[in-house]
Amino acid sequence: MGFQRSFSSSSALKWLGFVTAVWVQAISGNNYTFSNYSGALKSLMNLNQLELNNLSVAKDVGKAFGILAGLASDRLPTPVILLIGCFEGLLGYGVQWLVVSRTIQPIPYWQMCVFLCMGGNSTTWMNTAVLVTCIRNFRRNRGPVSGILKGYVGLSTAIFTDLCTALFSNDPASFLVLLAVVPFAVCLTAVFFLREIPPASSAAEENEETRYFTVFNIVAVVVAVYLQSYDIIGIKTGVFSIAFASILLFLLASPIAIPFHSFIKSLNLGEQDDLEGRIQEPLLRSEIAAAEKEVIVVAAVVAEEEEKKKRPVLGEDHTIMEAMLTVDFWVLFVSFLCGVGTGLAVMNNMGQIGLALGYTDVSIFVSMTSIWGFFGRILSGTLSEHFLKKSGTPRPLWNAASQILMAVGYILMALAVPNSLYIGSMVVGVCYGVRLAITVPTASELFGLKYYGLIYNILVLNLPLGSFLFSGLLAGFLYDAEATPTPGGGNTCVGAHCYRLIFLVMALASVIGVGLDMLLAYRTKEIYAKIHASKKSKKSGGSIS
Repeated sequence: MGFQRSFSSSSALKWLGFVTAVWVQAISGNNYTFSNYSGALKSLMNLNQLELNNLSVAKDVGKAFGILAGLASDRLPTPVILLIGCFEGLLGYGVQWLVVSRTIQPIPYWQMCVFLCMGGNSTTWMNTAVLVTCIRNFRRNRGPVSGILKGYVGLSTAIFTDLCTALFSNDPASFLVLLAVVPFAVCLTAVFFLREIPPASSAAEENEETRYFTVFNIVAVVVAVYLQSYDIIGIKTGVFSIAFASILLFLLASPIAIPFHSFIKSLNLGEQDDLEGRIQEPLLRSEIAAAEKEVIVVAAVVAEEEEKKKRPVLGEDHTIMEAMLTVDFWVLFVSFLCGVGTGLAVMNNMGQIGLALGYTDVSIFVSMTSIWGFFGRILSGTLSEHFLKKSGTPRPLWNAASQILMAVGYILMALAVPNSLYIGSMVVGVCYGVRLAITVPTASELFGLKYYGLIYNILVLNLPLGSFLFSGLLAGFLYDAEATPTPGGGNTCVGAHCYRLIFLVMALASVIGVGLDMLLAYRTKEIYAKIHASKKSKKSGGSIS
């Protein structure tokens, strides 16, 4: 009975932690919402496009300091990491609100860069706490975990945008209040429940995980479709808006039923198996003792073998230095840069891209990028896991496919075909989502989980680096070269020519990314064949070692 009670409580707590992790991710995509208030900053501070783009780069540079979160993930408990992130976000976005709401006079440019950097860095602490903890708790289902969590990050931009539109008529100052206060409150909730718990240890538990992840996927898809429907309908005032916001909050809260179901189900199983458990307990103890002896022997053999090896091979735990000495790490790093760097450039410049193409309200494009980014994340996570288990398909192949589609999207936007911004918003969103969702489990499978927090944050350096290269330099300089100066020190550009060359360069970068992803898929096909064989043998054996 003690074993069953322990299982029921730990299983329910693990799922409760995952639910709070989903909530944290649903509000931690605030870094992608810059376009919703960048226009207000540009007019209040009299900035040209290059200066505005450098503010967005400062926001993304905050992710470069995610290395600190990665180092802390192996030394500090999850609640402490979450607290650091939520307090930093409250300060970073709080000061931006003070400026945009005209509560205080515009602060010097360099100070605004600092507070944008703090806002950007806050999400690295939240994401690190959530991803590292959940990947370790559900290590047999890394693809679905990554897809669901990263999917909600993608949805968070649409969640914030649509809630602000519904409740505050898309007011930039009110939007910044949401960015400052909501993540703070949600992280304070997660502090009490999100922690590392032993992963599944039997085929029954793994099957239960698969069923529950299916429910999470269904709920997430419903939320995404609901958000997209609100954007399409276009009724964003009055009672309809309040009803929309209420239903959205209910949908976001609904996964809380899963840990309750898990707890009640486990309690019922515990009562039914009480006598059987007591009878078999001595046998269980003897099996555990025998297993412990076997583990000691195996550990001794492994220790001798490790002494003979100079460095770990792919699939084993790597320190960050060991990972960085491999060709595969840098192929993954640069291909990631080609995908997320160009995607960030579009998201950071969506406001100005929309205005250049004649749209006065770009919030629908920001929301569409977010929603379709969700579909890219959640589908790629689930499908890559399915085909890995079925046929050993290397995950990098999914990245290659997304890069091909992204290159096509950039070419369509460069040609400014009718409705190209609608098509581009969807394509960039999907492909950017695939990139994030696939790279997370790929890094853990190639370089292990022991130092995963730090390795993940080294890869995330691509976000500020890509933002600087493609948004700050490429988009900033080429836009200003085409723009016309305006009174007060700013500038503006109207027409398809404003971003044409920018899109063509980013299409070329995407093609380079395709080549690198194909190379990585070829180099890692053996490790994925081993993972496939391992998953197949575990499934047929009925237990997980």
